[in-house]
Amino acid sequence: MLKALVVGFVLGILAVVAGVYFYFSTGRAPVAANGPEMPFEHRMAHMALDAYLAKQPHPEPQVPADEKNLLAGAEVYKQNCAVCHGVPGSESTSIAAGMSPKPPQLFHGVGVTDDEPWESYWIVENGVHMTGMPSFHGTLNETQIWQVVMLVKNADKVPATVRGVLTGITATPTPSGPAAGTPASK
Repeated sequence: MLKALVVGFVLGILAVVAGVYFYFSTGRAPVAANGPEMPFEHRMAHMALDAYLAKQPHPEPQVPADEKNLLAGAEVYKQNCAVCHGVPGSESTSIAAGMSPKPPQLFHGVGVTDDEPWESYWIVENGVHMTGMPSFHGTLNETQIWQVVMLVKNADKVPATVRGVLTGITATPTPSGPAAGTPASK
């Protein structure tokens, strides 16, 4: 009886492996970026990422969320992140619209303001497999990564000066009229 149970279990495992192989090898898996997700793709990816991150160190931010660091983070963000993750008040870029999975628009809605800073740091430094999120290890230094992390962590409450750097619109009124970057009324 035990022998039949073990054989049945092994055959069941082999059938699942063969089914998965058949699914991929016969072209049934959607591979186009604009195609549907594979069954359980989203759930399995998040489960793997969450389990992996739980085993990683949880360092404290190495820079404060002051205006100086948020401004520096905004400059780094504009150069490296905005093309996929957007800026305040703008629509998704054509690059972001064509990605699968879609990159989160970090200044619309919740974004990553609810994530722990160490988690965002790890993601920026290492990237995430099969998402389009690249690793910035070796491209950005540790301080730059922390500055970007503090920017997106505080995306829902950045000062107007930082928002201006991100959008290219300054919010400082000039003595002679309307805010710079806004059209003058006729």
